Amino acid sequence: MCGRYAASRRPEDLAGIFEIEKWEPEESLEPDYNVAPTKEVYAVLDRPLKDVEDPKPVRQLRKLKWGLVPSWSKTPEGGARMINARAETVHEKPSYRRAFSTRRCILPADGYYEWVTGRQERDLEVEGRKKRPRKQPYFVTPADGSVFAMAGLYEFWRDRTLPDDHPQAWWVTCSVITTEAETAPLAVAPADGPHALADIHPRMPLMLTPDRWDDWLDPARTDPDELTSLLAPPPAGLMRAFPVSTAVSNVRNNGPELLKELEAPEEGTLF
Repeated sequence: MCGRYAASRRPEDLAGIFEIEKWEPEESLEPDYNVAPTKEVYAVLDRPLKDVEDPKPVRQLRKLKWGLVPSWSKTPEGGARMINARAETVHEKPSYRRAFSTRRCILPADGYYEWVTGRQERDLEVEGRKKRPRKQPYFVTPADGSVFAMAGLYEFWRDRTLPDDHPQAWWVTCSVITTEAETAPLAVAPADGPHALADIHPRMPLMLTPDRWDDWLDPARTDPDELTSLLAPPPAGLMRAFPVSTAVSNVRNNGPELLKELEAPEEGTLF
């Protein structure tokens, strides 16, 4: 699952990393250390430019809304629930299969947050004592400090209640593809905490290594067999995870301090 992530890299940096050919300065976003569903996010995609005769796809950095709204949807309300698409079924689900065929993107991030119920709280649940679990957030990020390139899909939705020239007539939304979490040991694991991503949560965003970026973004690649081969998990042992403040659990909190590594999980949330 991916329900929250951090994205603090500047568009200029992303342009260099992904060899961006086109991006509009007015679409720049502020660094966001607590990206939540329905927020606007950066996406890297290959697509022909609008109102240009040359049909050749151009690599663009675009600003999309997180929470995919299928083109056939009557209303956009369901977008907040469609933030993740499962790699195992994305090719066949009606909400995602058309986008999977030709509208794939990369969602750049520093890493993602995931919450695990602390040992003490789990013990209470086992004893049958009902208490709202206190969960410890962990930040998962590439161990080498590189960009976390999440596989994504994007879609266009037309708001028929607005005229064609209205700036909000078209919505461009996206979803993160998830896969089974790694069971192999983390590259760097906390001393008192999970030793594999699967210890934190059974799902994780599908990270694309640089050797897959071009193939994933190429809209000319539509063969289902070829595309599903790109959904294979990355090599194990590329990630690290560490505990961060429970302040990240409140979407109103936002700042680089949310990424500060704690020496140990907060009291009452020991793994």
